[in-house]
Amino acid sequence: MIVILDSAIANLGSIYKAVLKAGLQAEVSSQPSLILRAGGVIFPGVGSYRPAMQRLQEKGLVEVLINVIEAGTPFLGICLGLQLLFSYGEEGVNSLGTFPRGLDMLPGAVKRFPPGLTVPHVGWNRVYLQSPHPLFESLEEGSYFYFTHSYYVSPTQNEAILALTNYGSNFASAVARNNLMGVQFHPEKSGPVGLQLLRNFGRITRDPSVLY
Repeated sequence: MIVILDSAIANLGSIYKAVLKAGLQAEVSSQPSLILRAGGVIFPGVGSYRPAMQRLQEKGLVEVLINVIEAGTPFLGICLGLQLLFSYGEEGVNSLGTFPRGLDMLPGAVKRFPPGLTVPHVGWNRVYLQSPHPLFESLEEGSYFYFTHSYYVSPTQNEAILALTNYGSNFASAVARNNLMGVQFHPEKSGPVGLQLLRNFGRITRDPSVLY
């Protein structure tokens, strides 16, 4: 069973419908015991970095997510759900000039696109895989996925970058480290290619050994 995290920071209806359409069994939940028993976890998110982290803390989910990831459960962050996996975000700096901290499961920052680009980056764009990975199995190189975001992840470790997309310059549109995966685009809004990526995640949850 895949658990779609109910963190109150995402449109859960669209991702839930897409997961079901991909032929997977899923449940939407914020219940720690269920999340910790899941065969896989999908962490969708939309909105702003600092309020999103505050919401996770209020719901008691920060430690739960860290424990799930460290236990080796296949984990997929989507959009803001990807960004919150990183050390900190440049969005939501407080009056003291302090950036909001993320889950710090992947070292690196979440940065705003530079001046001169239309922000947010909205629409279809190509995703170029940097190395083979089960999450992108059966997907053509340079497939189009749907994006809507103003910030992008900047991993400290280049080996964590799974795929790149160009918007002014290249940015990491997918990352992976062992059981932890994340995509900046929205698979639930990306038509057949998005459904294939979700099916691939389902296969990973059934046999996590394919990641190693």
